[in-house]
Amino acid sequence: MRLAIMQPYFFPYIGYFQVIQAVDKYILSEHVSFIKSSWINNNRLRVRNGLEFGIKVPLLNASSNKTIAEIRIENHKDWSGKILNSLKMIYRNSPFYYEVFPFLEDIIRPDYTFIHQLNGETIKAVACYLDIKTDIQTCTDNYLPLEADLREIDLGYSSKLKFLGKTRPARRTARIVAMCMNEGANVYINAIGGMDLYSKEEFKECGIELKFLKSNNITYNQLSKDFIPNLSIIDVLFYNGKDGTKNLLNEYTLI
Repeated sequence: MRLAIMQPYFFPYIGYFQVIQAVDKYILSEHVSFIKSSWINNNRLRVRNGLEFGIKVPLLNASSNKTIAEIRIENHKDWSGKILNSLKMIYRNSPFYYEVFPFLEDIIRPDYTFIHQLNGETIKAVACYLDIKTDIQTCTDNYLPLEADLREIDLGYSSKLKFLGKTRPARRTARIVAMCMNEGANVYINAIGGMDLYSKEEFKECGIELKFLKSNNITYNQLSKDFIPNLSIIDVLFYNGKDGTKNLLNEYTLI
């Protein structure tokens, strides 16, 4: 079984959805530390003058001392209306505006208390829209005991995690190995950025094949001279539509 685990990002780039499509099960891990510089509550779009434009969900008392699961949305601000108005302004001349905007309008709603809930449901909605059949797990409360065991790593090896001797130990590796073992996964797929974080040899010692997904050189017409890669999946959808985006999902290599 092929497994991938990632934090729940806000309308992430196409490579994120390529990983989802490449596995049998995709776990959104919300009981990890919130990092302000990550893509948890913001992302980038492209405007016609060649500049990037940011969209953002306001948060209440966000702190790196909290987990993603604890971060609340500041819903007294009309963030959803602001984002939708921005999409109208930026993409009204895009070739698939009338196909994509109603879909986004239906899922960008202030119906959620926590940012991980919003991100989890919108990620699942986009995956469903693109006919991705992967099982996406949006709640990892069942792994709270594991997180408690992982915190013991700072104090020494945890007797409950026998394989930690093989992870030397590294908390991020130990978390993934434990989850792979629990899920019965023999293949773990990570985005290409993980090559600096994880060792194929370590995973192999635990009976898990580690692979990295590298997106091909994906480009498309953004109605502008210079192409900006790795923008939000929103940008991809407006310029490629459902069918075109589905074709781009296959543009990757497993290493």
